[in-house]
Amino acid sequence: MSKRIVCFGEIMLRLAPPGYLRFEQAQSFDVVYGGGEANVAVSLANYGLDACFVTKVPANPIGQAAINEMRRYGVDSRFMQKGGDRLGIYFLEKGASQRPSKVVYDRKFSAISQAQKADFDWQAIFAGADWFHFTGITPALGDNVAEAVLEACRAAKAAGLTVSCDLNFRKNLWSSEKAGKVMATFMPNVDVCIANEEDAEKVFGIRAADSDTTGGVLSHEGYKTVAWQLKDRFGFQVVAITLRGSVSASDNNWAAMLYKNREYYFSRNYPVHIVDRVGGGDAFAGGLIYASLNGYGDQDALEFAVAASCLKHSIEGDENHVTVDEVKTLMAGDASGRVQR
Repeated sequence: MSKRIVCFGEIMLRLAPPGYLRFEQAQSFDVVYGGGEANVAVSLANYGLDACFVTKVPANPIGQAAINEMRRYGVDSRFMQKGGDRLGIYFLEKGASQRPSKVVYDRKFSAISQAQKADFDWQAIFAGADWFHFTGITPALGDNVAEAVLEACRAAKAAGLTVSCDLNFRKNLWSSEKAGKVMATFMPNVDVCIANEEDAEKVFGIRAADSDTTGGVLSHEGYKTVAWQLKDRFGFQVVAITLRGSVSASDNNWAAMLYKNREYYFSRNYPVHIVDRVGGGDAFAGGLIYASLNGYGDQDALEFAVAASCLKHSIEGDENHVTVDEVKTLMAGDASGRVQR
């Protein structure tokens, strides 16, 4: 029987100028859908697992389009509730070379931000499930949503699920101080903590020594300390941290580390030429969940997650449309990009 994973969060409409045009130049916008937990659900469905996405969308054609997006890729949409007035929107201007990407949010009063914990029957949602995933973006949408996340976490643990959380700090949604206080309430229920090279510092004040994220300098020893402090403070079973070395907006170095059972694992490093970097962390989370549920060893689980997220950087849109075989090919060392016939 396929493993079942439940993801809870917001799905948004993304509007982006074609190619690398700036907002001021745009006369049209390309449309895709995406969101942290929705992206993870799509990855897992692509890998053949039973992925369920839970959210609230408006009862209008735009909300239905978001539901259809999940159905299109085989994600269980039964628990996508309808209500509220609007779907959250974000505008993306893709950066290039030394010009960074820009994001402008238009998500205030979105349907999910108005949701109440009574909207979700977690006992029914978690029936037959193995894993629950959420991110730090969802509770940042409002105190009411944070209450729903906390209830979901407690219900997941009571049902015996593994719980993963990607810290995913967003400064445009809340302050570091509030993020730290709210996120700490969820952590006793979390088994697998996922973060990027900055999240632990922005949310919990845990900084990697001898690292400069803007300069692309990331210290392995510094991130060992970050992982150990997270584990020591909250008792996580696993801590995974993606390590993005930013050479420019167009070129990054991409790797990650995993801390489990007092052992540290580091992946190979991939030099990445970026087509679309949005959703890279979600692709990592999806890969790690898949590999963990399928009995991969710790090093191999990390390598699968990093390879999957490396490939995401080559794909337009928020979601990672790759297969298990494609990820395994890259894991095995074939990074040539040669035409497959």
